[in-house]
Amino acid sequence: MSDNTTNDAKNKTTSAMWGGRFNAGPSAVMEEINASIGFDQRLYAQDIRGSRAHARMLVAQGIITEADGKAILQGLDRVEDEIKAGEFEFSRALEDIHMNVESRLRDIVGDAAGRLHTGRSRNDQVATDVKLWVRDALDGLDDALQGLQAALINRAEEHADSVMPGFTHLQAAQPVTLGHHLLAYTEMIARDRSRVRDCRARLNECPLGAAALAGTSFSIDREQTAAALGFDEPTRNSLDSVSDRDFALEYLSVLSILGVHLSRMAEEVVLWTSVQFSFMQVSDDFSTGSSIMPQKRNPDAAELVRGKAGRVFGALMGLLTVMKGLPMTYGKDMQEDKEPVFDASDTMELCVSAMTGMFNSATYNVERMKADAGRGFTTATDLADWLVRVLAMPFRDAHHVTGALVKMAENKGCGLEDLSLSDMQSVETGITNDVFAVLGVENSVNSRTSQGGTAPANVLAAVHAARERFLT
Repeated sequence: MSDNTTNDAKNKTTSAMWGGRFNAGPSAVMEEINASIGFDQRLYAQDIRGSRAHARMLVAQGIITEADGKAILQGLDRVEDEIKAGEFEFSRALEDIHMNVESRLRDIVGDAAGRLHTGRSRNDQVATDVKLWVRDALDGLDDALQGLQAALINRAEEHADSVMPGFTHLQAAQPVTLGHHLLAYTEMIARDRSRVRDCRARLNECPLGAAALAGTSFSIDREQTAAALGFDEPTRNSLDSVSDRDFALEYLSVLSILGVHLSRMAEEVVLWTSVQFSFMQVSDDFSTGSSIMPQKRNPDAAELVRGKAGRVFGALMGLLTVMKGLPMTYGKDMQEDKEPVFDASDTMELCVSAMTGMFNSATYNVERMKADAGRGFTTATDLADWLVRVLAMPFRDAHHVTGALVKMAENKGCGLEDLSLSDMQSVETGITNDVFAVLGVENSVNSRTSQGGTAPANVLAAVHAARERFLT
Protein backbone atom coordinates (compact mmCIF):
# COMPACT_ATOMS: atom_id res chain seq x y z
CA MET A 1 0.00 0.00 0.00
CA SER A 2 1.37 3.46 -0.93
CA ASP A 3 1.87 6.23 1.59
CA ASN A 4 -0.91 8.21 -0.07
CA THR A 5 -3.27 5.26 0.23
CA THR A 6 -2.33 4.85 3.90
CA ASN A 7 -2.93 8.52 4.56
CA ASP A 8 -6.24 8.40 2.70
CA ALA A 9 -7.37 5.51 4.90
CA LYS A 10 -6.25 7.31 8.05
CA ASN A 11 -8.02 10.49 6.96
CA LYS A 12 -11.19 8.56 6.22
CA THR A 13 -11.10 7.04 9.72
CA THR A 14 -10.51 10.45 11.24
CA SER A 15 -13.38 11.94 9.27
CA ALA A 16 -15.72 9.20 10.50
CA MET A 17 -14.74 9.88 14.10
CA TRP A 18 -14.47 13.64 14.17
CA GLY A 19 -16.67 14.75 11.28
CA GLY A 20 -15.49 17.49 8.92
CA ARG A 21 -13.49 19.55 11.37
CA PHE A 22 -10.05 18.17 10.39
CA ASN A 23 -8.44 17.92 6.97
CA ALA A 24 -5.80 15.42 8.00
CA GLY A 25 -5.35 12.59 10.43
CA PRO A 26 -3.20 12.69 13.54
CA SER A 27 0.56 12.25 13.54
CA ALA A 28 2.00 8.91 14.58
CA VAL A 29 2.95 10.38 17.96
CA MET A 30 -0.55 11.77 18.50
CA GLU A 31 -2.08 8.46 17.52
CA GLU A 32 0.19 6.65 19.97
CA ILE A 33 -0.51 8.92 22.94
CA ASN A 34 -4.22 9.21 22.17
CA ALA A 35 -5.16 5.58 21.64
CA SER A 36 -6.63 3.63 24.55
CA ILE A 37 -7.81 0.51 22.73
CA GLY A 38 -4.80 -1.41 24.05
CA PHE A 39 -6.38 -1.43 27.50
CA ASP A 40 -9.99 -0.25 27.25
CA GLN A 41 -10.96 -3.19 25.05
CA ARG A 42 -11.62 -4.86 28.42
CA LEU A 43 -14.77 -2.74 28.51
CA TYR A 44 -16.28 -4.39 25.44
CA ALA A 45 -19.03 -6.30 27.27
CA GLN A 46 -20.06 -3.23 29.26
CA ASP A 47 -19.89 -1.01 26.17
CA ILE A 48 -22.13 -3.35 24.19
CA ARG A 49 -24.50 -3.73 27.16
CA GLY A 50 -24.87 0.05 27.33
CA SER A 51 -25.36 0.34 23.57
CA ARG A 52 -28.14 -2.26 23.64
CA ALA A 53 -29.97 -0.37 26.37
CA HIS A 54 -29.50 2.94 24.52
CA ALA A 55 -30.73 1.47 21.20
CA ARG A 56 -33.86 0.01 22.78
CA MET A 57 -34.60 3.34 24.43
CA LEU A 58 -34.16 5.21 21.14
CA VAL A 59 -36.68 2.88 19.51
CA ALA A 60 -39.14 3.17 22.38
CA GLN A 61 -38.95 6.96 22.19
CA GLY A 62 -39.46 7.00 18.43
CA ILE A 63 -36.04 8.57 17.86
CA ILE A 64 -34.93 5.76 15.54
CA THR A 65 -37.06 3.23 13.67
CA GLU A 66 -37.76 -0.27 14.87
CA ALA A 67 -35.99 -1.62 11.79
CA ASP A 68 -32.83 0.32 12.58
CA GLY A 69 -33.06 -0.70 16.23
CA LYS A 70 -33.39 -4.36 15.30
CA ALA A 71 -30.44 -4.17 12.93
CA ILE A 72 -28.31 -2.44 15.59
CA LEU A 73 -29.12 -5.07 18.22
CA GLN A 74 -28.40 -7.95 15.86
CA GLY A 75 -25.17 -6.28 14.80
CA LEU A 76 -24.08 -5.75 18.41
CA ASP A 77 -24.69 -9.45 19.09
CA ARG A 78 -22.39 -10.33 16.19
CA VAL A 79 -19.71 -7.88 17.35
CA GLU A 80 -19.78 -9.37 20.84
CA ASP A 81 -19.56 -12.90 19.45
CA GLU A 82 -16.54 -11.93 17.35
CA ILE A 83 -14.75 -10.39 20.32
CA LYS A 84 -15.47 -13.40 22.53
CA ALA A 85 -14.20 -15.74 19.81
CA GLY A 86 -11.00 -13.72 19.35
CA GLU A 87 -11.94 -12.88 15.75
CA PHE A 88 -12.34 -9.13 16.19
CA GLU A 89 -9.57 -6.91 14.83
CA PHE A 90 -9.04 -3.95 17.14
CA SER A 91 -7.72 -0.82 15.43
CA ARG A 92 -5.47 1.73 17.14
CA ALA A 93 -6.51 4.28 14.53
CA LEU A 94 -10.04 4.08 15.94
CA GLU A 95 -8.67 5.07 19.36
CA ASP A 96 -10.96 3.27 21.79
CA ILE A 97 -13.44 0.47 22.38
CA HIS A 98 -16.42 2.71 21.59
CA MET A 99 -15.29 3.61 18.08
CA ASN A 100 -13.99 0.10 17.39
CA VAL A 101 -17.40 -1.37 18.17
CA GLU A 102 -19.26 1.33 16.24
CA SER A 103 -17.00 0.99 13.19
CA ARG A 104 -17.46 -2.77 13.04
CA LEU A 105 -21.19 -2.33 13.58
CA ARG A 106 -21.31 -0.07 10.53
CA ASP A 107 -19.51 -2.74 8.51
CA ILE A 108 -22.19 -5.23 9.52
CA VAL A 109 -25.44 -3.23 9.38
CA GLY A 110 -24.58 -0.17 7.33
CA ASP A 111 -25.96 3.30 7.91
CA ALA A 112 -28.23 2.19 10.77
CA ALA A 113 -25.11 1.96 12.95
CA GLY A 114 -24.61 5.70 12.64
CA ARG A 115 -27.94 6.28 14.40
CA LEU A 116 -26.83 4.49 17.57
CA HIS A 117 -24.86 7.48 18.83
CA THR A 118 -27.92 9.74 18.75
CA GLY A 119 -28.44 11.43 22.12
CA ARG A 120 -25.16 10.32 23.67
CA SER A 121 -21.44 11.11 23.63
CA ARG A 122 -18.32 9.12 24.26
CA ASN A 123 -18.12 11.13 27.51
CA ASP A 124 -21.26 9.67 29.06
CA GLN A 125 -20.65 6.37 27.28
CA VAL A 126 -17.24 5.79 28.89
CA ALA A 127 -18.46 6.92 32.30
CA THR A 128 -21.25 4.34 32.04
CA ASP A 129 -18.92 1.61 30.80
CA VAL A 130 -16.39 2.11 33.58
CA LYS A 131 -19.13 2.21 36.22
CA LEU A 132 -20.56 -1.04 34.91
CA TRP A 133 -17.08 -2.61 34.90
CA VAL A 134 -16.29 -1.49 38.45
CA ARG A 135 -19.71 -2.70 39.61
CA ASP A 136 -19.06 -6.14 38.10
CA ALA A 137 -15.60 -6.17 39.71
CA LEU A 138 -17.07 -5.29 43.12
CA ASP A 139 -19.54 -8.17 42.86
CA GLY A 140 -16.72 -10.55 42.01
CA LEU A 141 -14.58 -9.21 44.83
CA ASP A 142 -17.34 -9.69 47.37
CA ASP A 143 -17.69 -13.33 46.32
CA ALA A 144 -13.92 -13.86 46.55
CA LEU A 145 -13.74 -12.29 50.00
CA GLN A 146 -16.56 -14.50 51.17
CA GLY A 147 -14.48 -17.48 50.05
CA LEU A 148 -11.52 -16.19 52.09
CA GLN A 149 -13.77 -15.80 55.12
CA ALA A 150 -15.04 -19.34 54.68
CA ALA A 151 -11.45 -20.65 54.74
CA LEU A 152 -10.67 -18.67 57.90
CA ILE A 153 -13.88 -19.68 59.67
CA ASN A 154 -13.36 -23.36 58.90
CA ARG A 155 -9.80 -23.31 60.21
CA ALA A 156 -10.90 -21.33 63.27
CA GLU A 157 -13.40 -24.04 64.17
CA GLU A 158 -10.70 -26.69 63.73
CA HIS A 159 -8.40 -24.79 66.11
CA ALA A 160 -10.91 -23.34 68.56
CA ASP A 161 -8.88 -24.66 71.53
CA SER A 162 -5.35 -24.57 70.02
CA VAL A 163 -3.38 -22.32 72.37
CA MET A 164 -0.84 -19.86 71.00
CA PRO A 165 0.85 -16.70 72.24
CA GLY A 166 -0.94 -13.43 71.62
CA PHE A 167 1.36 -10.50 70.90
CA THR A 168 1.58 -6.77 71.44
CA HIS A 169 4.65 -4.96 70.07
CA LEU A 170 5.49 -8.44 68.66
CA GLN A 171 6.28 -9.47 72.24
CA ALA A 172 4.45 -12.35 73.93
CA ALA A 173 1.58 -10.79 75.86
CA GLN A 174 -1.21 -13.23 76.80
CA PRO A 175 -2.24 -16.70 75.66
CA VAL A 176 -4.96 -16.79 73.02
CA THR A 177 -6.31 -19.49 70.74
CA LEU A 178 -5.43 -19.90 67.08
CA GLY A 179 -9.14 -20.00 66.29
CA HIS A 180 -9.58 -16.61 67.94
CA HIS A 181 -6.68 -15.19 65.91
CA LEU A 182 -8.10 -16.47 62.62
CA LEU A 183 -11.50 -15.00 63.44
CA ALA A 184 -9.79 -11.62 63.91
CA TYR A 185 -8.85 -11.82 60.23
CA THR A 186 -12.45 -12.67 59.43
CA GLU A 187 -13.62 -9.45 61.06
CA MET A 188 -11.05 -7.45 59.06
CA ILE A 189 -12.35 -8.95 55.84
CA ALA A 190 -15.94 -8.29 56.95
CA ARG A 191 -15.17 -4.57 57.04
CA ASP A 192 -13.68 -4.84 53.56
CA ARG A 193 -16.87 -6.48 52.32
CA SER A 194 -18.90 -3.72 53.94
CA ARG A 195 -16.84 -1.13 52.05
CA VAL A 196 -17.36 -3.11 48.83
CA ARG A 197 -21.14 -2.92 49.30
CA ASP A 198 -21.00 0.77 50.22
CA CYS A 199 -18.96 1.55 47.13
CA ARG A 200 -21.35 -0.39 44.91
CA ALA A 201 -24.41 1.37 46.34
CA ARG A 202 -22.88 4.81 45.90
CA LEU A 203 -21.82 4.30 42.28
CA ASN A 204 -25.15 2.84 41.16
CA GLU A 205 -26.43 5.91 39.31
CA CYS A 206 -26.43 5.89 35.51
CA PRO A 207 -24.57 8.63 33.57
CA LEU A 208 -25.92 7.52 30.18
CA GLY A 209 -27.85 10.32 28.51
CA ALA A 210 -25.79 13.14 30.00
CA ALA A 211 -24.22 13.28 26.52
CA ALA A 212 -21.05 15.36 26.15
CA LEU A 213 -21.73 17.58 29.16
CA ALA A 214 -25.04 19.47 28.80
CA GLY A 215 -27.60 16.76 28.16
CA THR A 216 -29.35 16.38 24.80
CA SER A 217 -32.23 17.94 22.90
CA PHE A 218 -33.58 14.51 21.95
CA SER A 219 -36.50 13.19 24.01
CA ILE A 220 -34.54 10.35 25.58
CA ASP A 221 -35.77 8.33 28.55
CA ARG A 222 -32.92 8.07 31.04
CA GLU A 223 -35.05 6.17 33.54
CA GLN A 224 -35.42 3.37 30.98
CA THR A 225 -31.73 3.03 30.26
CA ALA A 226 -30.83 3.23 33.93
CA ALA A 227 -33.28 0.45 34.79
CA ALA A 228 -32.17 -1.69 31.84
CA LEU A 229 -28.57 -1.52 33.06
CA GLY A 230 -29.41 -2.33 36.67
CA PHE A 231 -28.80 1.16 38.05
CA ASP A 232 -30.99 2.53 40.80
CA GLU A 233 -31.61 5.80 38.94
CA PRO A 234 -30.02 8.22 36.49
CA THR A 235 -27.44 10.73 37.66
CA ARG A 236 -28.92 14.14 38.43
CA ASN A 237 -26.52 16.59 36.82
CA SER A 238 -25.10 16.22 33.32
CA LEU A 239 -21.90 18.13 34.12
CA ASP A 240 -21.12 15.98 37.14
CA SER A 241 -22.12 12.82 35.27
CA VAL A 242 -19.27 13.01 32.78
CA SER A 243 -16.82 14.60 35.23
CA ASP A 244 -17.18 12.12 38.09
CA ARG A 245 -14.57 9.47 38.76
CA ASP A 246 -15.22 9.30 42.50
CA PHE A 247 -16.43 5.74 42.06
CA ALA A 248 -13.06 4.71 40.59
CA LEU A 249 -11.18 6.47 43.39
CA GLU A 250 -13.41 4.86 46.00
CA TYR A 251 -12.91 1.44 44.41
CA LEU A 252 -9.14 1.92 44.54
CA SER A 253 -9.48 3.06 48.17
CA VAL A 254 -11.42 -0.11 48.99
CA LEU A 255 -8.71 -2.19 47.30
CA SER A 256 -5.98 -0.29 49.13
CA ILE A 257 -7.46 -0.92 52.58
CA LEU A 258 -7.96 -4.55 51.61
CA GLY A 259 -4.33 -4.56 50.53
CA VAL A 260 -3.33 -3.38 54.00
CA HIS A 261 -5.29 -6.20 55.60
CA LEU A 262 -3.94 -8.88 53.28
CA SER A 263 -0.42 -7.57 53.76
CA ARG A 264 -0.74 -7.76 57.55
CA MET A 265 -2.04 -11.31 57.27
CA ALA A 266 0.77 -12.19 54.89
CA GLU A 267 3.36 -10.72 57.26
CA GLU A 268 2.18 -13.05 60.01
CA VAL A 269 2.35 -15.98 57.61
CA VAL A 270 5.96 -15.03 56.84
CA LEU A 271 6.79 -14.80 60.55
CA TRP A 272 4.94 -17.94 61.56
CA THR A 273 6.54 -20.08 58.86
CA SER A 274 10.07 -19.09 59.87
CA VAL A 275 12.18 -21.65 61.75
CA GLN A 276 12.33 -19.25 64.66
CA PHE A 277 8.53 -19.32 65.06
CA SER A 278 7.64 -22.67 63.43
CA PHE A 279 3.93 -22.12 64.09
CA MET A 280 2.76 -22.76 60.55
CA GLN A 281 3.71 -24.47 57.32
CA VAL A 282 2.46 -23.27 53.96
CA SER A 283 1.70 -26.08 51.53
CA ASP A 284 3.97 -26.85 48.60
CA ASP A 285 1.42 -25.21 46.31
CA PHE A 286 2.24 -21.79 47.75
CA SER A 287 5.94 -22.21 48.59
CA THR A 288 9.20 -22.03 46.64
CA GLY A 289 12.74 -23.20 47.18
CA SER A 290 16.17 -21.68 46.73
CA SER A 291 18.50 -22.02 43.77
CA ILE A 292 21.51 -22.35 46.10
CA MET A 293 20.24 -23.41 49.55
CA PRO A 294 18.51 -26.79 49.30
CA GLN A 295 17.02 -26.59 52.79
CA LYS A 296 14.99 -23.46 52.07
CA ARG A 297 11.20 -23.43 52.01
CA ASN A 298 10.07 -19.89 51.27
CA PRO A 299 6.50 -18.56 51.74
CA ASP A 300 6.81 -16.56 48.52
CA ALA A 301 3.05 -16.31 47.91
CA ALA A 302 2.67 -14.47 51.20
CA GLU A 303 5.66 -12.24 50.45
CA LEU A 304 4.22 -11.35 47.05
CA VAL A 305 0.84 -10.50 48.58
CA ARG A 306 2.66 -8.26 51.04
CA GLY A 307 4.59 -6.58 48.22
CA LYS A 308 1.68 -6.13 45.84
CA ALA A 309 -0.16 -3.96 48.35
CA GLY A 310 2.27 -1.17 47.43
CA ARG A 311 1.32 -1.53 43.77
CA VAL A 312 -2.34 -0.99 44.62
CA PHE A 313 -1.54 2.03 46.79
CA GLY A 314 0.34 3.45 43.79
CA ALA A 315 -2.73 3.04 41.58
CA LEU A 316 -4.82 5.04 44.05
CA MET A 317 -2.23 7.79 44.38
CA GLY A 318 -1.82 7.94 40.61
CA LEU A 319 -5.50 8.47 39.92
CA LEU A 320 -5.87 10.94 42.79
CA THR A 321 -3.07 12.95 41.19
CA VAL A 322 -4.71 12.82 37.74
CA MET A 323 -8.05 14.06 39.07
CA LYS A 324 -6.94 16.69 41.55
CA GLY A 325 -6.52 19.62 39.16
CA LEU A 326 -9.19 18.98 36.53
CA PRO A 327 -11.89 21.57 35.87
CA MET A 328 -15.37 20.50 34.88
CA THR A 329 -16.13 18.42 32.90
CA TYR A 330 -14.29 15.85 30.77
CA GLY A 331 -10.59 16.11 29.99
CA LYS A 332 -8.53 13.54 28.11
CA ASP A 333 -6.51 13.21 31.33
CA MET A 334 -9.39 11.04 32.52
CA GLN A 335 -8.39 8.38 30.01
CA GLU A 336 -5.75 7.56 32.62
CA ASP A 337 -8.43 6.21 34.97
CA LYS A 338 -8.65 2.76 33.42
CA GLU A 339 -5.20 1.25 33.61
CA PRO A 340 -4.77 1.77 37.38
CA VAL A 341 -8.28 0.46 38.01
CA PHE A 342 -7.73 -2.63 35.86
CA ASP A 343 -4.27 -3.33 37.28
CA ALA A 344 -5.27 -2.88 40.93
CA SER A 345 -8.36 -5.01 40.42
CA ASP A 346 -6.38 -7.84 38.83
CA THR A 347 -3.74 -7.58 41.54
CA MET A 348 -6.18 -7.82 44.43
CA GLU A 349 -8.12 -10.64 42.78
CA LEU A 350 -4.90 -12.64 42.61
CA CYS A 351 -3.91 -11.75 46.19
CA VAL A 352 -7.28 -12.80 47.63
CA SER A 353 -7.06 -16.12 45.76
CA ALA A 354 -3.53 -16.70 47.06
CA MET A 355 -4.47 -15.96 50.69
CA THR A 356 -7.53 -18.20 50.44
CA GLY A 357 -5.42 -21.03 49.08
CA MET A 358 -2.74 -20.60 51.74
CA PHE A 359 -5.16 -20.67 54.65
CA ASN A 360 -7.15 -23.57 53.22
CA SER A 361 -4.04 -25.75 52.90
CA ALA A 362 -1.80 -24.58 55.76
CA THR A 363 -0.81 -26.86 58.64
CA TYR A 364 -0.14 -25.64 62.19
CA ASN A 365 2.39 -26.84 64.77
CA VAL A 366 -0.03 -26.88 67.69
CA GLU A 367 2.48 -28.20 70.20
CA ARG A 368 5.05 -25.53 69.35
CA MET A 369 2.44 -22.79 69.64
CA LYS A 370 1.28 -24.07 73.00
CA ALA A 371 4.82 -24.24 74.33
CA ASP A 372 5.53 -20.71 73.18
CA ALA A 373 2.26 -19.48 74.67
CA GLY A 374 3.71 -19.99 78.14
CA ARG A 375 7.00 -18.22 77.47
CA GLY A 376 7.48 -14.59 78.39
CA PHE A 377 5.32 -14.68 81.55
CA THR A 378 2.14 -14.49 79.47
CA THR A 379 -0.08 -15.45 82.42
CA ALA A 380 1.05 -12.46 84.51
CA THR A 381 -2.24 -10.70 83.90
CA ASP A 382 -4.09 -13.80 85.11
CA LEU A 383 -2.09 -13.63 88.34
CA ALA A 384 -2.94 -9.94 88.76
CA ASP A 385 -6.62 -10.67 88.10
CA TRP A 386 -6.53 -13.46 90.73
CA LEU A 387 -5.13 -11.03 93.32
CA VAL A 388 -7.97 -8.62 92.55
CA ARG A 389 -10.66 -11.26 92.49
CA VAL A 390 -9.59 -13.39 95.49
CA LEU A 391 -7.74 -10.93 97.74
CA ALA A 392 -9.86 -7.88 96.81
CA MET A 393 -6.65 -6.01 96.05
CA PRO A 394 -6.86 -2.81 93.93
CA PHE A 395 -5.72 -3.59 90.42
CA ARG A 396 -2.81 -1.14 90.52
CA ASP A 397 -1.51 -2.82 93.67
CA ALA A 398 -2.02 -6.24 92.10
CA HIS A 399 -0.09 -5.04 89.04
CA HIS A 400 2.82 -4.02 91.31
CA VAL A 401 2.85 -7.36 93.17
CA THR A 402 2.72 -9.31 89.93
CA GLY A 403 5.56 -7.25 88.48
CA ALA A 404 7.71 -8.12 91.51
CA LEU A 405 6.92 -11.84 91.06
CA VAL A 406 7.78 -11.64 87.35
CA LYS A 407 11.13 -10.09 88.26
CA MET A 408 11.76 -12.88 90.79
CA ALA A 409 10.96 -15.58 88.22
CA GLU A 410 13.13 -13.88 85.65
CA ASN A 411 16.05 -13.81 88.10
CA LYS A 412 15.52 -17.48 88.89
CA GLY A 413 15.27 -18.37 85.20
CA CYS A 414 11.86 -19.99 85.56
CA GLY A 415 8.21 -19.33 84.79
CA LEU A 416 5.66 -17.90 87.21
CA GLU A 417 4.11 -21.34 87.57
CA ASP A 418 7.52 -22.69 88.69
CA LEU A 419 7.82 -20.34 91.68
CA SER A 420 7.11 -21.97 95.03
CA LEU A 421 4.26 -20.83 97.23
CA SER A 422 6.80 -19.52 99.75
CA ASP A 423 8.48 -17.50 96.99
CA MET A 424 5.16 -15.88 96.17
CA GLN A 425 4.23 -15.31 99.81
CA SER A 426 7.54 -13.51 100.33
CA VAL A 427 6.06 -10.81 98.10
CA GLU A 428 2.37 -11.11 99.12
CA THR A 429 1.47 -13.13 102.22
CA GLY A 430 -2.16 -13.59 101.18
CA ILE A 431 -1.36 -15.77 98.17
CA THR A 432 -2.52 -19.39 98.47
CA ASN A 433 -2.02 -22.57 96.46
CA ASP A 434 -5.18 -21.74 94.52
CA VAL A 435 -3.18 -19.23 92.48
CA PHE A 436 -1.48 -22.00 90.50
CA ALA A 437 -4.82 -22.88 88.89
CA VAL A 438 -4.74 -19.68 86.86
CA LEU A 439 -1.11 -19.82 85.76
CA GLY A 440 -1.40 -22.51 83.04
CA VAL A 441 -1.98 -21.28 79.50
CA GLU A 442 -5.07 -23.45 79.01
CA ASN A 443 -6.57 -22.15 82.24
CA SER A 444 -5.80 -18.66 81.05
CA VAL A 445 -7.62 -18.94 77.71
CA ASN A 446 -10.52 -20.81 79.28
CA SER A 447 -11.04 -17.92 81.68
CA ARG A 448 -11.36 -15.28 78.93
CA THR A 449 -15.11 -15.62 78.57
CA SER A 450 -16.03 -11.95 78.18
CA GLN A 451 -17.80 -11.03 74.96
CA GLY A 452 -15.25 -11.18 72.14
CA GLY A 453 -12.77 -13.05 74.33
CA THR A 454 -10.52 -15.95 73.37
CA ALA A 455 -12.06 -18.78 75.42
CA PRO A 456 -12.61 -21.88 73.24
CA ALA A 457 -16.33 -21.84 74.01
CA ASN A 458 -16.45 -18.25 72.80
CA VAL A 459 -14.56 -19.16 69.66
CA LEU A 460 -16.99 -21.94 68.77
CA ALA A 461 -19.92 -19.61 69.34
CA ALA A 462 -18.21 -16.96 67.22
CA VAL A 463 -17.61 -19.49 64.44
CA HIS A 464 -21.32 -20.29 64.38
CA ALA A 465 -22.23 -16.60 64.37
CA ALA A 466 -19.68 -15.85 61.63
CA ARG A 467 -21.18 -18.51 59.38
CA GLU A 468 -24.59 -16.92 59.87
CA ARG A 469 -23.27 -13.38 59.28
CA PHE A 470 -20.96 -13.95 56.35
CA LEU A 471 -21.61 -17.25 54.60
CA THR A 472 -25.40 -17.43 54.28
